[in-house]
Amino acid sequence: MAKYSPVLRIGRWRLAPRARPTFAMLAAVALFSALGAWQLDRAAGKRALERAFERPGAAVALPADAASLATYLRVYADGRYDANRQFLHDNRSHEGRAGVEVLTPLLLPDGSAVLVNRGWLPYGRTRRDLPGVGVGAEPRRVTGRWRELPRAPIELVAPAGASWPRLVQYPRSAELSGMLGRHLRPGYILLDPADADGYVRNWLPVGTSPVRHLGYAVQWFAFAATAVAIWAALALRHGRDEA
Repeated sequence: MAKYSPVLRIGRWRLAPRARPTFAMLAAVALFSALGAWQLDRAAGKRALERAFERPGAAVALPADAASLATYLRVYADGRYDANRQFLHDNRSHEGRAGVEVLTPLLLPDGSAVLVNRGWLPYGRTRRDLPGVGVGAEPRRVTGRWRELPRAPIELVAPAGASWPRLVQYPRSAELSGMLGRHLRPGYILLDPADADGYVRNWLPVGTSPVRHLGYAVQWFAFAATAVAIWAALALRHGRDEA
């Protein structure tokens, strides 16, 4: 039988790896290490978002190209609420209770609009018993934090052409623009908690926490270490063994 030249001797033991297990180990370590590094990068990104969310800073005017805005940047916009055509973001919870978040279009001087998330309200006795969301149409300045709309296909609980306010699931700007009949900025403003025309607004950074991403990273690096340990166990031979 073929002999394998040892790469390391420890007393009567020698490390003599075979080619196929070695290639498999290297591939596994490369994959698991890459996934671990990816999770570390995501943790750093989430920490940056948390810092941006916690940073007070002065609000800046909402630009025409809102798509370039940083997430959670404080912005302001002047306009009038369209109280007759509002969206209710369905299936939003607060302290374990189901309800909706009220998305009210703010009509801007240039003819476009931006959604303002005015906060959470509970359902009534049933899902069909929607809360009242009236708001004045006088000129106002709205201030809050900017964020993108959730990235998922839109679903209408009510059929097209239903009365307002309209229930939506994971809304997208293109569909909402069509319903409004005007250009809608690609995102919304999380209304400041101090604004009187809002509801429950316990805004928090969304998504997986940095700590959880760090935990995932540790798991991937542990898998890489396990692959090396298995390879070493297969390659370790007693000095009396010849194959």
